Amino acid sequence: MYWRLILLNVLSGFINCSADINREKAERLMAETPLIDGHNDLPWQMRQLFNNELEKMDLNTLEKTHTNIPKIKAGHLSAQFWAAYVPCESQYKDAVRQTVEQIDVVHRLCRLYPDDLIFATSTDDILTAFQQNKTASLIGVEGGHSIDSSLGTLRMFYNLGVRYLTLTHSCNTPWADNWLVDTGKDTAINNGLSDFGKELIKEMNRIGMLIDLAHVSEKVMNLVLDLSNAPVIFSHSSAYEVCNSKRNVPDDVLKRVAQKKGIVMVNFYNDYVTCQKTANLSNVADHFDHIKKVAGHEIIGFGGDYDGVTRVPKGLEDVSKYPDLVAELLRRGWTDIEVKAALGNNLLRVFKEVEKVRDSMSSVKPYEVPIPYADVVNPCRTMYGYPPQDNAGSMVSLGLHLPVLTLLLHGTIVWLF
Repeated sequence: MYWRLILLNVLSGFINCSADINREKAERLMAETPLIDGHNDLPWQMRQLFNNELEKMDLNTLEKTHTNIPKIKAGHLSAQFWAAYVPCESQYKDAVRQTVEQIDVVHRLCRLYPDDLIFATSTDDILTAFQQNKTASLIGVEGGHSIDSSLGTLRMFYNLGVRYLTLTHSCNTPWADNWLVDTGKDTAINNGLSDFGKELIKEMNRIGMLIDLAHVSEKVMNLVLDLSNAPVIFSHSSAYEVCNSKRNVPDDVLKRVAQKKGIVMVNFYNDYVTCQKTANLSNVADHFDHIKKVAGHEIIGFGGDYDGVTRVPKGLEDVSKYPDLVAELLRRGWTDIEVKAALGNNLLRVFKEVEKVRDSMSSVKPYEVPIPYADVVNPCRTMYGYPPQDNAGSMVSLGLHLPVLTLLLHGTIVWLF
């Protein structure tokens, strides 16, 4: 019994020593290579908790969120794509305004905390922030409904610093189908992408906007992989074979992403990690292992989805815990090169290639044809810029038909003269 206790103590010490070594190595690698996370919903928490009145909170002491400045520092979070998200309920209403306000939140956070956050729009900006020991703050718009089917709005978002657009959230747009179509909970209306949706992909290539396929249907994934001249991203999705949620990426698509030299940034939401309400850090590492096995370490990144989900794995409770996940990958035999690729080198490569495609298309003119009015007609949309009559005569004069349509939709029939 005595010798058994000694052996247990020795083994316990060895395990602890090994864990310490992996953690120390994780910290060293993260000091050499920027950790770039693809998706964090802190701006939406600013909306929910403070109605975007940032003076009402202090990001140094805020404890209601997965993310604050001390946690960012502890987690070695070198660059973050902050999500400019607004709910699907805003579609056809005030989605553009709401999204601009969320973009404004990111700009204001950077101005309020200049010692810790720095606004970024390029690969060079990310590397500069890393050298300054600040967190590069980029913007991704989460959901195509935010552009209200307008390429002009897409281009202006880019001018405001947005660097990726998630083509859908959990709702169809008039030009792209969302992931719920694959579950049977929603109906396909675009056969994946409409003709306008295909032109939007080309326009995103032209302006240098990263195409984010998180939240889209599998058909959209494959269509975009066919159409895009630039690599694509999944900003916060995991491996379907590990957790059979349609929000995750199937193996055949993982292989196509590798061929396109894109990236899949692993989501930490329990429901997409284990397809259950509970999960742990090791379960998340299983997704990293699977993607590496199927498609190679060159397509893997981190896409925690912090502050956008209600359940996160044990051991990954907030953004301070990234080093523990890196240590687990090292324990599983990941090499320094593989870890650094997942930390940030993969995303930097993808981003640079998107910038390269943009530069190669500098002589291409903007696509100016608006989406067909019949695809977006609703009581909140005017017809300015469109011919007075639709092809099939479904719309008549500007002065009469739209008010009648509005009244009919509200269950009221009134004669207008």
